[in-house]
Amino acid sequence: MRFSTLMVTLLSAGLVISGCATQNGAGVSNAGKGAAIGAVVGAIAGKSTSNHKNKRLVIGAAVGALAGAAVGSYMDQQEKALQQELSGSGVKIIRDGDKLKLDIPAQLTFELNRSDIRSNLYPVFNDIAKVLRDYEKTMLVIAGHTDDTGPYQYNMNLSQARAGSVKQYLVSQGVQSIRVETQGYGPSYPAVPNTSESNRAANRRVEIHIEPIVE
Repeated sequence: MRFSTLMVTLLSAGLVISGCATQNGAGVSNAGKGAAIGAVVGAIAGKSTSNHKNKRLVIGAAVGALAGAAVGSYMDQQEKALQQELSGSGVKIIRDGDKLKLDIPAQLTFELNRSDIRSNLYPVFNDIAKVLRDYEKTMLVIAGHTDDTGPYQYNMNLSQARAGSVKQYLVSQGVQSIRVETQGYGPSYPAVPNTSESNRAANRRVEIHIEPIVE
């Protein structure tokens, strides 16, 4: 069966389930919607959603996709909401066309050589999650980066663990798991040359890339 046909069939089943919940008076919460999407994607995981484009198609069919001028307007509104929520937080919001990047200094987010988020940063991630919940027609890639000190594989593992911790926290705050991917890059993509301590500190970072889901 072709991917598109399978996707439509499974999404239709998922929407029927969601519709039944609504007819029973319960409504569909964000968590319920996320579970329905997750169930559909899980049913076609492996060969179909390993491809980024296919995964985007699945999410777009479930939560809706953007087209034309609506894309830029949607991302404008999301950027404004993030600026309002994150003012004074130390998180940089970077716009690249219709994509957004949140640059989060790792030294603010994690203790040295640890991957668990500092508890004092929870309010910042709560604000990020709030905006991501409101603007669900986006996919997210959380990327972890390190400086070049220490063993390469250790840094790769640490960057992946930190990206995973950020995903786990955002999901716990209601962001749909299927929308979020993680990647640990270790020291492979420094923002600046690792030639001083201040530069190495700048390279220890986590980025959240926000991409609109388009038709």
